[in-house]
Amino acid sequence: MAQTAEVTRRQEMKRALRWSALFFVGFLIVTQQVLSRGYLYRLDHQIKALRHHTFRGMSSHLLLAIDDLGLRGFTATVLLVSAAIIGWRFKSFRPFNLSVLSLLFLNGVVGLCKLIIGRTKPRLSIDQLHSGGLSFPSGHASNALLTWGLLAYLIYRYTQREPFHGIRLNWLALLITFAVSVVSLIRDTHWFSDLLGGAFLGASLLVLIIAIDRSIPSAKQPS
Repeated sequence: MAQTAEVTRRQEMKRALRWSALFFVGFLIVTQQVLSRGYLYRLDHQIKALRHHTFRGMSSHLLLAIDDLGLRGFTATVLLVSAAIIGWRFKSFRPFNLSVLSLLFLNGVVGLCKLIIGRTKPRLSIDQLHSGGLSFPSGHASNALLTWGLLAYLIYRYTQREPFHGIRLNWLALLITFAVSVVSLIRDTHWFSDLLGGAFLGASLLVLIIAIDRSIPSAKQPS
């Protein structure tokens, strides 16, 4: 039984590494399109040219609330607190350690890419690269996918027992990321390729964290 579990764990690790690499290739393709002013770059400006409705009152507050679901400080707080609770319940530091590692990867990789690309935001109505901008890749999209995705993974991994059999909330992470991205387009805070690139990068880092988790066995983890 233990040997079967070990084989399954290693298979999950290898599969996660392959998906992480695949998502990172997606990010590189989007980056290439932005740098070469390719199809996605032109699509950015076609979307920008569309008329943007101005939201006021309750609708404006609702959009801001959805946008906050990708805000770095908010998502990090929710993830760390939830991971601490899960870790306390199972007497393990692993959930919290994985969460800290994910935030270090997120802020380091996404932040570095922003500084290197230096793309200006669409609200300025000027699309320039290497100009000190922080638009590409979208931190909101990568934050939303990585943090909510990791929280969904932790909940799934630590409910692998009766009567749950692993609660799957990955759909919720995808829904939040999609909502945050749509709101960013509506509020004109990011180009479409910023959001797509951010989602690919966030997904790559998320699955990399999962691969790291599956690479190291833990007696305190239910599965």
